[in-house]
Amino acid sequence: MALDDKPETPDWWLLRHARALRKRQPALERWWRYYDGDHPLPQGPKKAAQAYLDFQKMSRTNFMQFVVDASVHRSVVMGINGANGQQDDAAWRWWQQNKLDSRQAQIYRLALAQSVAYVSVSEHPRIEGQPLITGEHPRQTITEESPETGETISGAKFWYDPILRRGRANVELPDRTVRYVTGVRGPGPLPLGGRTSWDRMSDERWRDGELPHGIGAVRLVPFRARYDLGEEPRADFDRVIGIQDRINLGVLNRMTAERYSAFRQKWVKGHKFRKTVDAATGLETVEQPFRPDPGGLWASEGTDTQFGEFSQTDLTGYLRAHEADVRALLILTHTPGYYYATDLVNISADTVSALDGSHIAKVGELHAEFGEDWEDVIRIAATIAGDNTIRDSIEIRWRDPRQLNPTVLADTAVKFKDAGYPLAVIAEKAGESPQRIATIVAAGASQALLQNALNAQAGVPAPPPAA
Repeated sequence: MALDDKPETPDWWLLRHARALRKRQPALERWWRYYDGDHPLPQGPKKAAQAYLDFQKMSRTNFMQFVVDASVHRSVVMGINGANGQQDDAAWRWWQQNKLDSRQAQIYRLALAQSVAYVSVSEHPRIEGQPLITGEHPRQTITEESPETGETISGAKFWYDPILRRGRANVELPDRTVRYVTGVRGPGPLPLGGRTSWDRMSDERWRDGELPHGIGAVRLVPFRARYDLGEEPRADFDRVIGIQDRINLGVLNRMTAERYSAFRQKWVKGHKFRKTVDAATGLETVEQPFRPDPGGLWASEGTDTQFGEFSQTDLTGYLRAHEADVRALLILTHTPGYYYATDLVNISADTVSALDGSHIAKVGELHAEFGEDWEDVIRIAATIAGDNTIRDSIEIRWRDPRQLNPTVLADTAVKFKDAGYPLAVIAEKAGESPQRIATIVAAGASQALLQNALNAQAGVPAPPPAA
């Protein structure tokens, strides 16, 4: 059955998303191979032998994953606050139920390595009233935004169902979800763009393959990385792929020099080498009697035989060029230089803070972008859960991305206390989670109550109330 190609119908959206998803696959494949360390082999002398291919593979040094992980490791959501600044207990409960404490890193890593990741929000299939929040891969998922408002107006997810042995797809619209299925097929690429490849998947609940939900928002939220107005998102390391290739080529050149020129190569002149004929092949071969060996003695019966050696290649230039390329890569990706230690030994906390400056700014930008996306996820989850609390001003709390010295942290806490800040605010500044903050405040109140009781028994006047 051919699908309806009338604009903005679910069938039309299915085909549109399918073609857009197929178009983005080459770029996603390229970025993932770079992130995974499977870089194109640097080209050296042309040799077809497998030994040289293995030699090329050893030259790859993967900095792309390192660049991504440097930001992911400093991106941890610690809590969700409501408009009053207090912990949103319902939102945090959904967060914990969906194990997002651990799974959030997968979403950030995928977004930075593939330019975009997605979070899907739906009804939990087994627990009534609980939203199901899952990460989705950009190889399977895609959304489209309104050019006027920037809001997501449609989305789709494509996947292969190994039980049914069919391709599956869901088109997500603001008011309903539409299911599609292909014919029985073996594993392999889905027929993304064909009008006759898909049929609606209907049953008693899904009439004509549609299930209204009335949420008023597409239940797929994109998490984009490193994108500008009017531009498509890019992988975090996209701009330094050329430097990564240059590093790999430089390592290959250095390895080649180490193998063939770093050690003194011997030469012999005036010696008459004996030749033999291989009985099996009939080929003439030259015997090589001179082989380097600590206990060996080279001797020749020739009267004018001379022995010598070539000078070795100095590898200092290769190493300096490698360090320069790595520094350029770190600078352009705003990755702290101390991650690539080299000659940075026993550096001070002030130096670390200075080197961290641009990286902290970059992570802060990512937190602002991803925080807005998480707010959209929470609002959709609240609608699914039937929670009518207005969440127009919720705030995602991130762990401080700075690597603060414990001594500096303690000194800062003391200064905040002397300035009259409440204990809850001080604990939040120290990076404690909402649960830990509640425990600390309760313990502090109990301790203060006990101290006042002991002071009263001893006749010590109670301290004046805090301002």
